[in-house]
Amino acid sequence: MVTMTLSDLTSLELIDIELQGITKEQVIDELVGKLDRAGVIESARKFKKAIIKREKESSTAIGFSIAIPHGKSKAVIKPAVAFGLQKNGVDWDGLDGTPAKLIFMIAVPEESAGDEHLKILQMLARKLMDETFREQLLTVQTKEEAYNLLQTIG
Repeated sequence: MVTMTLSDLTSLELIDIELQGITKEQVIDELVGKLDRAGVIESARKFKKAIIKREKESSTAIGFSIAIPHGKSKAVIKPAVAFGLQKNGVDWDGLDGTPAKLIFMIAVPEESAGDEHLKILQMLARKLMDETFREQLLTVQTKEEAYNLLQTIG
């Protein structure tokens, strides 16, 4: 079993600290676009379908202004995590009603999906329960700053 860290799954090109979308769907489109341009997925349309399907099961907002949309799809070439910051927040239908500001999109290939996305979810959720870490992430000024913070997750 290989121990994975978030730095194995993300890169500067998968980070956007100035998401423009003001709806859940617009933000999903932005992050899917990042994954697509980075060569992580071979079909933005197919992967978005997997994300939307999962969102319909139940919201991926976990509270504390965090949403972790995730999808398993044949369209995913390799596991990856895109991160976006929407400083004003987006309504993500979360249980605690807080708008999502910190959005992590997890992409995993369908074949290797087993529990890989669950491991990534656990890794993220554990670190994101740390209020200091969330505050640091909410106030980053550059993609590099966000990337350096995300590298501490693992």
